[in-house]
Amino acid sequence: MKLLTAMAALVAVTLPLMACSARATTTDRPLVDSAVDLVAPGTVNVGDAPVTDRTREVVRIAQTLYTFWNTSDTEYLHRAVDPGFVDNTLPPGRPQGPAGPVAASDTFTARLIFRGHFTGTYDGRIGTGQPIEFGAIDIQHVGDARIDSDWHLEDNLTFLRQAGLVAVG
Repeated sequence: MKLLTAMAALVAVTLPLMACSARATTTDRPLVDSAVDLVAPGTVNVGDAPVTDRTREVVRIAQTLYTFWNTSDTEYLHRAVDPGFVDNTLPPGRPQGPAGPVAASDTFTARLIFRGHFTGTYDGRIGTGQPIEFGAIDIQHVGDARIDSDWHLEDNLTFLRQAGLVAVG
């Protein structure tokens, strides 16, 4: 089902990593991976936590996941998400694990803005290309090397209103 022609634009990533596994604190390398194929967050906030190799790893994994959402290239999904991934806010009918999206000290929170046009079909209604822009919040936990669980909340009411699927007011 094609709902949006363009997916996520990563706006911010917040990394409450104060209890991250102890790894060397280093300041000689940037926190955000500047690889041209990865999306770059607008801001990264680690609070008073030291920047460690683990902090950089969590940021890179977050960038990799949101590059998947931005490009739909499943190679990024497989690099970011553990095979035992658990979606804690799974919608009915979506499978668990990496197939779903196609105590947490190592977590990150991302605020996303989805922008595009409703050109597909939703609940029997056909889009006419109307512009869509709505927000979402994702909280992801990074296990040993990849994301192993998440919690997410999308502003579905805004999406449904903009798509002309519900009237409010």
